[in-house]
Amino acid sequence: MVEQNTNEPKGRGRPRLSLGISRIQRTFADPRRADASNPSYVEWLKRHSMLGDANVMARGLSGQASMWRNAYAVPDARRALDQASVWFTTYPSAMITKSGESFLATLGNEELWRAFARVGIGAIHTGPTKIAGGIVGWQTSPSVDGQFDRISTRVDGAFGTEEEFQRLTDRAEEFGGIVIDDIVPGHTGKGADFRLAEMGYKEYPGIFHMVNIPEEFWHLLPELPEGEDSANLSPSAEAALAREGLIIGSLQRVIFYQPGVKETNWSATGEVLGVDGVTRRWVYLHYFKAGQPTINWLDPTFTGMRLVIGDALHSLGDLGATALRLDANGFLAAERSVDGRPAWSEGHPLSHAANQFIGSMIRKVGGFSFQELNLAVEDIRDSGAAGADLSYDFITRPAYQHALLTGDTEFLRLTLRTSLEYGVEPASLIHGMQNHDELTYELVHWTSRHGADTYIFRDQEVAGASIAATVRHELTEKLTGGEIDYNLVFTTNGIACTSATVVAASLGVQRLNDIDDELTARIRKGHLLLAKYNAWQPGAFALSAWDVLGALTVPQQAVDELIDGGDTRWIERGAVDIMNANPEAEASEAGLPRARTLYDSIPEQLDDDESFLSELSRVIQVREQHRLPQASQVDVPEVSHPGLLVLVHRLDEGNPNQLDAQMQVTVLNFSHEPVFGIVRSDELPTRRLVTDAVSREVIGRVDDLQSIPVQIAPMEGLFLLIGGDETPTSAIPVVTSAMLAERGGQAG
Repeated sequence: MVEQNTNEPKGRGRPRLSLGISRIQRTFADPRRADASNPSYVEWLKRHSMLGDANVMARGLSGQASMWRNAYAVPDARRALDQASVWFTTYPSAMITKSGESFLATLGNEELWRAFARVGIGAIHTGPTKIAGGIVGWQTSPSVDGQFDRISTRVDGAFGTEEEFQRLTDRAEEFGGIVIDDIVPGHTGKGADFRLAEMGYKEYPGIFHMVNIPEEFWHLLPELPEGEDSANLSPSAEAALAREGLIIGSLQRVIFYQPGVKETNWSATGEVLGVDGVTRRWVYLHYFKAGQPTINWLDPTFTGMRLVIGDALHSLGDLGATALRLDANGFLAAERSVDGRPAWSEGHPLSHAANQFIGSMIRKVGGFSFQELNLAVEDIRDSGAAGADLSYDFITRPAYQHALLTGDTEFLRLTLRTSLEYGVEPASLIHGMQNHDELTYELVHWTSRHGADTYIFRDQEVAGASIAATVRHELTEKLTGGEIDYNLVFTTNGIACTSATVVAASLGVQRLNDIDDELTARIRKGHLLLAKYNAWQPGAFALSAWDVLGALTVPQQAVDELIDGGDTRWIERGAVDIMNANPEAEASEAGLPRARTLYDSIPEQLDDDESFLSELSRVIQVREQHRLPQASQVDVPEVSHPGLLVLVHRLDEGNPNQLDAQMQVTVLNFSHEPVFGIVRSDELPTRRLVTDAVSREVIGRVDDLQSIPVQIAPMEGLFLLIGGDETPTSAIPVVTSAMLAERGGQAG
C-alpha cells in the first residue's frame, strides 16, 4: 500500500490550478434575436457590411505597383471622351428581358452590341445594380429610392450575378466600348453598416452623420409611427436640439420636402440596444429620404471614406467597370453656421476635398468618373476642378426643354453663356436626355447664389430669382396645365416626365390616347431636335432606353403604391423591351409596368431608314466624324429669330493655341415655323465656304460682316462647317504681283 503524501497541496493533479481561468465569456442570448444581445447577429451584420468588404479590398491593393501607373491629380474630360463619348443609359428595374435572362446578361448580348456599333454608341451606363434598401432583423427590405440606397458591394441577384457583370465588361471591350457603374458617396441605405452604427459597434457610428442623444433630451424626440424605425424631426424639434448644441440644425434646403413626411433633414431612431448593453436613441442626417443616412467624411475614424473608396475599387477592379457615376456627391459636408443662418451644406470645401479623394483614386487605377450635381454653376466648376472628370449637364437641361415648350431660346442662351462665363466648358459635361430622375426645375444657380443678381431677360432688367420663378411657372403650365395628366409635379424638385411626353406637351397633346401616327411623326421630329441639341456640341451625349424607344409615362394608377409617398418619378420609369426579347411581358422582372412606346425595338428601327434610331445614327456619325466632342465652344451669339439657337465651336481638340482649326456651327430651330434668318458671330472667319456636313452641300460663304444666311425648317437642325480641308478656305483669291508678271509673260 502506497502512502499518500499528506504534505502536497490539495488539488495538485487538477489542471485548473496551473492553467488559471480562461475568461471565456458565456452568453445566453436567444440565437433568434436580431439585436445587440445576440453575438451571432452582430457577426452576421459584420459579414454583410460594406465597411468590412472595403477593409478586405484595401488590404489586397496596398503596396501594389499597379497603384502608381496612372496620373490622377487633375481631371481630364477629353481623355474620358476619347474612351467613349456616346452613352446608353439604363435603369435596371425597368428592363424587360427574355424569360429567365437577367438584366446584366441582356446588356452583354452580342446582338445588342452590334446594334450599338451601328448607331455609334460606345458606352453602357448600367445604373445601380448592387443590393440596396435596408436590413430589418435578419431580412433585407426594399430600396426606398430606386436602388440609390446601397447597402452592399454585392450585385443584387434581381439583376444578375457578379460573373455576368464581368462578362458584360468583356463584351464591351470586344466592341471597343466601356461599362459605367455607380457609387453613392453621399449616403447608404439602412443596411448592416447602419444597424451596427445604431448598436454603437466599434467605429461604425463614424460612418454616418449621427448623434447619440442623451436620455434627458429624449422628450424632444418624436414618437415613432407604428412599424417604422425612425421619425422625421419637426422644425421645432430640429431647432430645440440645435439650441442644446446636439445637432447643427437646419440646412440650406430640404430636398424632397413633403409636409408631414419630410420637413427637415434629420430623423430620430427608436431605442436601440448597444453591444455594450446601453440603450441609445440617435438623430441622423439624411439629405434625401429617411432610409438614406448621410455619410460623414470628416469623422476621426474615416470609416465613411473607407467604405466609399472600397465600393469604388470593387466596381473598377472586381467587376471591370471603366468609369463610375458619383451620385449625390455635392452633399458631403455640413457645418454649423455661427451667425444664425442655416448650416453650410452646399458648395462646402470639404465636399470639394472629398471629391478630389474619390476622383483621384478612380484615376489612379485607370478609370474616370462623372458627377450629377444640381448646384450653382461655380459650385459645379469648383467640385470638378480636382474631382470628377465630367459633370452631368443640369445647367442647360431644364433650359433646352423650356426652349422647346415656349419656342423661345432666350433662357437657354442665357444659361449657355453663364456656363462659359464661369469656366464650365461643354466638353466637360454629359449632355443627357431623359434619365431616371425628374426634369429638374429647381434652377439652383438662379435661386441661390445669384437670386439677387440682375440680368437682361425679355427686354427687362430682372433678378435671377424672378427669372427662375418665371421659367418654373412656364415649365409647370406647359407640362402639366390644362387637362394634361400624363406629366406630374415631383415635390419641389421638378416634373416627372419622359422626353417623348415633353415633346407631346409642346405640341399641345392633352391625352396620350390622342397620339396617332401623325402625332408620332411630329413627336419623333421634336425628339430628334432635342437629340441634336445634346449631340451637336462638345462633351458626352447620353440617351436612355426610354429615349431609344420613345417611351411615354405610365398611368398613375399603374404605380400608385410606388407614388403613394409622393415620389411621382415612377410614372416615367415604365418597363421597356429594347430588343423585343419578350413581347408578351406586361412588366419587368422588378414589377414595373410596361410603358407604351412610340418607336419599334432597336433591331426593327435599324431596318427602317426613317426611324428615330436610324436618323439618330446619322446625327451621331457627323458629330464623331468631325470630333465635335473634343471641340471648344467659343460663342453663343444673338439670333435673328427667338426660336433659333446658334452654337459656334472651334474643332481644336481643346487646344486654344490651334488658331487655324476649322470652325463648326450648330443651328437649331426650336419654333414651329420655318425660319429665314442670319447667323452672325465675331468668331466666324470671313470669306470662307459654308458646308452642310449632313448633306455635304455648299450653302454659301461667310460674308465680310461675319454672317451667314440660313433657311431652316421647324424643329430642325443644321451642322455647318466653315472652310476646312474639304472646302476652299478662301472665297476670293489674292493675286500677287509675281502672278501678274507671269501672266503678262505668257500673254507676250
